[in-house]
Amino acid sequence: MEHLSDELLLESYYKANELNLSPDFLYLIEQEIQKRSLTHKIKCSS
Repeated sequence: MEHLSDELLLESYYKANELNLSPDFLYLIEQEIQKRSLTHKIKCSS
């Protein structure tokens, strides 16, 4: 996941939520979002 841009990572998170993908997969994306300190971007839009 480290090869994804921040924007693509966030888009992937939103799309995974929209498609109700595996909670484990969502968790992996969320961990990467936290690692990059982008949590404020998903909380503002949720």
